[in-house]
Amino acid sequence: MSTTPVGVIGEFTEVNAAVAAAEKLRDAGYRSWDIHTPYPVHGLDKAMGVKRSILSYFSFAGLVGGLSTAVGLQYWTGAVDYKLNIGGKGFFDWQFSVPIDFELSILGTALLTVAGLFHLCRLPTWYNRYQDDESFKKATDDTFVVTIDSEDDRFSADGTQTMLRQLGAANVHLVTATAE
Repeated sequence: MSTTPVGVIGEFTEVNAAVAAAEKLRDAGYRSWDIHTPYPVHGLDKAMGVKRSILSYFSFAGLVGGLSTAVGLQYWTGAVDYKLNIGGKGFFDWQFSVPIDFELSILGTALLTVAGLFHLCRLPTWYNRYQDDESFKKATDDTFVVTIDSEDDRFSADGTQTMLRQLGAANVHLVTATAE
């Protein structure tokens, strides 16, 4: 059996120290790392250098798809396939289709937003490589946990641990996976 490094973990007990560490890791050029927190931390995404999500584009595509489906379906059924002259109205008058247009726009937006969210978050994800580590489990209670993956270009087992210690992390250690 051989062990391969998964990454390095460090623990922070102060939220401000974790945010400062995020800024330093971002500035140092690390790209494959994350901070796991017991509660949402305002400004942490900016400190980590996280870019704006493209989820709004998924939502807009759902809106356009829902609206075009509603208008197209109503036009096809009213003006092409099943023409009925009711009360002297035209075969397709857009004013009467507004409620259905609105409803299908909202439905399309909701469905594509949820699908896009699942895709961008890589859900469902059943396993995290760090989930068996005791330090990682503390992130659900009262500790801010920094994980730096071994796939990062700047990763070195000793150098990364030293940097986390210099940033004030406690219980810094290398996480390994056993390969059979």
